Amino acid sequence: MLDNADMSVDKILAQEAIPAIGVDDKGDVTSVNGCFTREYGWSRAELVGKPLTTIIPPAMRETHSVGFSRFLATEKPRLLGRSLRLPVLFKDGRELPAEHFIMAEKQGGTWRLAALIRR
Repeated sequence: MLDNADMSVDKILAQEAIPAIGVDDKGDVTSVNGCFTREYGWSRAELVGKPLTTIIPPAMRETHSVGFSRFLATEKPRLLGRSLRLPVLFKDGRELPAEHFIMAEKQGGTWRLAALIRR
């Protein structure tokens, strides 16, 4: 179980043993580690600079967009810092449940988010 509430965005992004992904406050992928690319089949080039919804199953995209927008507008997290069981979309189109641990930090007026996503 991923439940380390002391984990920072930078610590998540430095992970190499667990799939990790970074996102900016526009919802675009800023980084992805090698473990993520091996586990889910996406290359860095296919994700970095693209919307996070690329790895979110179609049925979950609207819910994600609403929640993400609400977080940015209110700056009140509902899902950060705890383990969530949500599906992830593999490059080959499969959707499987995975454990997500998401953190966010505001730096210089801009939000940075990162997630560990482990099956």
